[in-house]
Amino acid sequence: MADEIKNTENEELMQGNFIHSFIDEDIAEGGRFEGKKVHTRFPPEPNGYLHIGHAKAICINFATAEKYNGMCNLRMDDTNPTKEDVEYVDAIKEDIKWLGFDWEDRFYYASQYFEQMYDYAVELIKKGLAYVCELNAEQVKEYRGDTQTPAKSPYRDRPIEESLDLFERMKNGEFEDGKMTLRAKIDLSSGNFNMRDPVIYRINRLKHHRTGDKWCIYPMYDFAHPIEDAIEGITHSLCSLEFEAHRPLYDWVINNISAPAKPRQIEFARLGINNTVMSKRKLRELVEKSYVSGWDDPRMPTLCGLRRRGYTPKSIRSFIDQIGVSKVNSIVEYSFLEHCLRDDLNDSADRVMCVLHPIKLVITNYPEDKTEEFEIENNPNHPENGTRTVTFSRECWIEAADFMEEPIKKYQRLYPGNEVRLKSTYIVRCTGCKKDEDGNVVEVYAEYDPQTRGGNTPDGRKVRGTIHWVDCNNCAEAEVRLYDNLFTVPDPDVGDRNFLDYLNPNSLEVLNNCKVEKSLETAEAPKSFQFMRLGYFCVDNKDSKPQHLVFNRSVNLKDGFKKKG
Repeated sequence: MADEIKNTENEELMQGNFIHSFIDEDIAEGGRFEGKKVHTRFPPEPNGYLHIGHAKAICINFATAEKYNGMCNLRMDDTNPTKEDVEYVDAIKEDIKWLGFDWEDRFYYASQYFEQMYDYAVELIKKGLAYVCELNAEQVKEYRGDTQTPAKSPYRDRPIEESLDLFERMKNGEFEDGKMTLRAKIDLSSGNFNMRDPVIYRINRLKHHRTGDKWCIYPMYDFAHPIEDAIEGITHSLCSLEFEAHRPLYDWVINNISAPAKPRQIEFARLGINNTVMSKRKLRELVEKSYVSGWDDPRMPTLCGLRRRGYTPKSIRSFIDQIGVSKVNSIVEYSFLEHCLRDDLNDSADRVMCVLHPIKLVITNYPEDKTEEFEIENNPNHPENGTRTVTFSRECWIEAADFMEEPIKKYQRLYPGNEVRLKSTYIVRCTGCKKDEDGNVVEVYAEYDPQTRGGNTPDGRKVRGTIHWVDCNNCAEAEVRLYDNLFTVPDPDVGDRNFLDYLNPNSLEVLNNCKVEKSLETAEAPKSFQFMRLGYFCVDNKDSKPQHLVFNRSVNLKDGFKKKG
C-alpha cells in the first residue's frame, strides 16, 4: 500500500492547512487543475442525524470552496437503502444551513446516477475489468487470503459475455439476495486488501426512499463515490482518514471508466472528542432504547442536539477552525468545545436574573406598598444593547444557597449581621430567618439602607458580596434543565467496553418553579442568556412556550478548559 499511496504528504505540508497546500499546487501553473475552479462536495449518507464530527467535514469542504471562490455541492450518498430516509435528508439540510453554509442549486442524490453507474459497470465488464462472482460473503472472506497468500475466486476468468448476461439478469431480479456480486478485476495479491477484486455491486431487495423498487442491485460505496464525484466535476474529494487505504481503488475506478473528470482525493483526520460517542449505530441505540429523548436531546453530540442545548454556529465553527486540519487522529477535550461556546456567549448573551432554588427574602423596613424601577445593563460588553427595567419591592426571591444561618469560612453572602449588595439596587443587612416545623429555612429577613440606592455606599464601607434576585411581585416561572455529560468516563466505548454501562444517571436535572425576570416571558428560541452567577442558558426550541418557559443550561460560567502557553 505504501507504494500505491504516494508519499507526498511530507512534514512540510503538514504545517498549517495541508489540504490548501495541495490545492495551491493543483491550481498553480502546470498543476492538474490549472485554470479550473475549485469544486468540493459534502456527501453524507441520509441514515441518521449529523453530529459534531460531521461539522468538521462540512466546514472543511464548504470553507475550502469559499476560500478559493469555488463551489461546494451537497450530495446525499443514498446507495444503501437499509436505513435511509427522507427525515434524515431534511435534517441534514437544516443543520448545514444552520452552520451558515449554502450549496445554492447544487443539491444531488447518488441515486440519480444509478443508471450511469450501471453503464460504467458494464463498461468495466466489457474491458475485462469486472466479473460476476458467485461466492457468498462467507466464502469471499474465506478466500481473501493474507499478507502471504493471494485471494482467489473460481469465477475470475469467467467469459466477458457470460458476466454481461449474468449482470443484466442480476439487475432484472432473477437471483436471490447474496447469490451473486459483481467484482472489480484488479489484483488478488495486492498488499492493500481493498484492491483484491473488491465487490462493486450486490443484490439487495430493499425499497429505496427515492427509486422505490426500481433497483434490486446497488453499487458499493467505493465504486459509486468516485463516479459521483466525476459526474459532478469535483476537483477535490476531501474525506476522512479511514478512506486513505481506499484511495487506490478510488483512482482505479476513475482511471478505468470513461469518466468526465478525474477528481483528487485528499484525506484528513476525523474529529474525536471525549465524554461522548459518535458512532451512528450507538447514537441510534441511545435514541431507540430511550436513554435520551431523541436525536435532538441536548446531551447528544448531534448538531440538532447541540443547537437545542444552546450551541451557536459561531462557536462550532470557531471550534473546528481552532482544532485545525491534521493527518493524525487525536481526541479533543469536550471542555474545549464548551470553551468556544462560552467565549461566544460571553460576548453576545444578554445578562438577566434567574433564581433556580428560590427562597423568599423579606426586607422588613421597606414600605409594603412601594415598588421601584431600576435600569440594568443588558450586556456590559456591548453598551449599545441598552438597558432593561426591572422592578423591586419588599419581597424578593433569592437563591437558597445565598443564605446560611451559620456561615462557613469565607462565606460572603447573607447570614445574620452580614451585608450584601442586591444587584443594582440596595445594600441589605441580614437580620434572621423563619423556619418551618422541620427546621428548614422558608424566609430570610433583612433591612435595607435607603442611602445605598444603585448599590453604592456613601460612607465608603466595603460590601464584599453581591447576589442576584427576582421581584416576587413581578416575575415569571420557568422550568430549567441542567445538563451534564451523558457518560461518567471520558472514553465510554474504547476497547471491550459496553458504552451503555457508563451512562451518567445524573446527566439531566429538571428544576421546576424557578423564578425569572418578567421580561423573559416573551423570550423565544434560539435566544441565549447569561443567568447571572449561574451560567449560560437558552430557550428550549421544542418544549418552551409563553405559558410554560423552558430553559436549558448550555454551559456553566467556569471555564474547565486549561489553555496552554
